Amino acid sequence: MNKKANRFSPELRQRAVRMVREHRADYPSLWAAVESIAPKIGCVPSTLLEWVQRDEVDSGERPGISSQERERIKMLERENKELRRANEILKLASAFFAKAELDRTLKS
Repeated sequence: MNKKANRFSPELRQRAVRMVREHRADYPSLWAAVESIAPKIGCVPSTLLEWVQRDEVDSGERPGISSQERERIKMLERENKELRRANEILKLASAFFAKAELDRTLKS
């Protein structure tokens, strides 16, 4: 599984989001605030905007699925995939043993 390595620590992300929130009133739009602050922390504006929007969803200011709910969904999807795989293996094993039992009774 290829996962992008996080270049930015959670502390840096929180600080950047806090900076945007604190200085939002100094700019005509959220995007203008993000464009001004992003170079100061060393990321592109779209990345910082994603962090701000994610924080807004997590705090209930914006509709959407929170980070905790997103993680729970991922966990349940992994579990579901694993259970489906196990179920498929059990079906194949059951069919194999049923055929072996049938072959044994026919030969007797």
